[in-house]
Amino acid sequence: MARVFDSAASSLHSYSMGIGYRFLNRIVAALWLVVAFSLPVGAENSDRAMEMLQKLPEAEPKEARRLAREIEHEWSKTGSPAMDLLLKRGREALEAGDSRAAIEHLTALTDHAPEFAEGWHLRAIALANSERYGPAIEDLSRALALNPHNFNAMYSLGSVLDEVGYPDLAQEAFLRAASIHPHSEDVTKALERVAREVGGADL
Repeated sequence: MARVFDSAASSLHSYSMGIGYRFLNRIVAALWLVVAFSLPVGAENSDRAMEMLQKLPEAEPKEARRLAREIEHEWSKTGSPAMDLLLKRGREALEAGDSRAAIEHLTALTDHAPEFAEGWHLRAIALANSERYGPAIEDLSRALALNPHNFNAMYSLGSVLDEVGYPDLAQEAFLRAASIHPHSEDVTKALERVAREVGGADL
């Protein structure tokens, strides 16, 4: 895993246009979360969620998909009707392709429930859809600091890294997501794609 940070450090010297130092620093900070197994468990990870997460890597594909849905349901519990409404509106705006409205609703959610990891994750998606990649990576860092088991947020981090031209770093994020949820079809396809981009490296 040290090669991830070696690659990022090398980029600081060689990348002379476009993203710049501040953005690369965000990438390096986010990548630390890919390997930070000792991070505290967020509030979303109830005993039930943790039990299912432990079963997920060894489950058969069909059962793994069922467990993943149940885990995602646990992660979507804000504990507040008002926050539930903001989450619902944010998701609906994302599904409708209205990134601006999604950011507004999800910003209200993160302002009022800063310890709710999924709010940061969903706002990161809306920001990335608006090509605001730096803030998206910051939100993903926050989401993963609160819930390092969130395979969807880890997948989103990989997707943003790939989008901005770092397939090798994206691959590390996707591998981490796959270690938590090996039967995710999105992650499997992403790993196949970035493997081609980085020259067919062995996975």
